[in-house]
Amino acid sequence: MDTITKQKEEFIFRSKLPDIDIPRGLPLHSYVFENFSKYPSKPCLINGANGDIYTYSDVELTARRAASGLNKLGIQQGDVIMLILPSSPEFVLAFLGASHRGAITTAANPFSTPAELAKQAKASKAKLLITQACYYDKVKDYAQENDVKVMCVDSAPDACLHFSDLTQADGDDMPQVDISPDDVV
Repeated sequence: MDTITKQKEEFIFRSKLPDIDIPRGLPLHSYVFENFSKYPSKPCLINGANGDIYTYSDVELTARRAASGLNKLGIQQGDVIMLILPSSPEFVLAFLGASHRGAITTAANPFSTPAELAKQAKASKAKLLITQACYYDKVKDYAQENDVKVMCVDSAPDACLHFSDLTQADGDDMPQVDISPDDVV
């Protein structure tokens, strides 16, 4: 009997647009923000849930404030924050703020079980969990047992920090960090 060997074809989907050259040595947030000044008042993020619009200028300023707020919370370069959020402006702002701070972000599905979230938080050594109040019960036991801070982007339970602790910080009050191209964001 003949053996039929099928070769797998590899399919790579590519954009019709040319590849983007990302300069080595440029931190992610610097790359993202480098052209923001061309469109300061144009919409950058639109919250589909409530219609809030964040301009490019708003996003850059709020990301810097978030970085400063992370610093005030004791988040250092190389520390991990865990985002347990749906696609939202707060996800983007926290992610870019973490990049500015030199912190690492791990993202988790809000629909994960408490055990799955605890496993990911433990494996990543997350020092801050950012989520919505409706998911707080999923992480509160892990946070209490491991002395991890929890922050909610909406109406925060008493035991939670509020996202405004990040977004209302002074964006100029942030230590300079030396970010290597090999650093994880």
